[in-house]
Amino acid sequence: MQIIRKAVFPVAGLGTRFLPATKAMPKELLPIIDKPVIQFAVEEAVDAGITDLVFVTGRTKRAIEDHFDGNPELESVLASRGKDVLLEEIRSIIPSGVNCIFVRQAEALGLGHAILCAEPVVGHEPFAVLLPDDLMAGSPLPTKALVQHFEETGKSSISVTPVEHNMLDQYGVISPISNLHTGTVQISGIVEKPEPDKAPSNLAAIGRYVFHSEIFDKLRVQTAGVGGEIQLTDSINALAKAGKVDALEFSGHRYDCGSKFGFLEAIVDHALEHPEFGQDFASLLQARANLLSKTRNIA
Repeated sequence: MQIIRKAVFPVAGLGTRFLPATKAMPKELLPIIDKPVIQFAVEEAVDAGITDLVFVTGRTKRAIEDHFDGNPELESVLASRGKDVLLEEIRSIIPSGVNCIFVRQAEALGLGHAILCAEPVVGHEPFAVLLPDDLMAGSPLPTKALVQHFEETGKSSISVTPVEHNMLDQYGVISPISNLHTGTVQISGIVEKPEPDKAPSNLAAIGRYVFHSEIFDKLRVQTAGVGGEIQLTDSINALAKAGKVDALEFSGHRYDCGSKFGFLEAIVDHALEHPEFGQDFASLLQARANLLSKTRNIA
């Protein structure tokens, strides 16, 4: 039985939907209050037993490396000022025994190409893929479930979640073959952005995957698609046709932090749950809602 110890984080995208904020700062470092989006994905991977974090970066993403690197000067200042809690938070961004590896994607040739860039590091081992734009909340988190499924079955798998009918044309939707057990199905493929009435199911793929290393064989010979990009979905479909891909339904909540509204939703929900000021923030929201309602009634 193979154990999964590596996870790939494709982080070379330009983040154009958040310009001008992302002109000089990677979108993956945009904070949900005081924690960058990508750190949630890293913590999810570590929680699943991952020890080698492989970041596929681009030329504008050096700040990601800096975030996960040590900072002796900052640590020294925090220690001298007695800020022990903050000091521990900084030091525990990457736990002991976890390694960060950075690989450059020289050209933006698609998600499939980004993952293929990690092959020299991953080699013949199975591995997880986490798209940092998708922030997950719930228990168990999807990466842990996918890792456990692989270690039990040896099969590649993807995380999926139910989507409202009128939203199906915004996602890759799975074609299920048979129920393996509650919340898990074998799939024959993924249909990208189908018309809702033609969608093969209501289960959409979200940004969490676990792959056998044979996915690299598919990606290596994959024909470039729209925009000259190598699509991950095409290679997943090639494996799925051979009966080698399962889908696991995630029952928690997915925040699409690649969109402005999803990013705002994540901030609001995490602020409401914040142990320091969650109650005060809830009162603030209620006051703003009352003011808005009163204004609309007057109008």
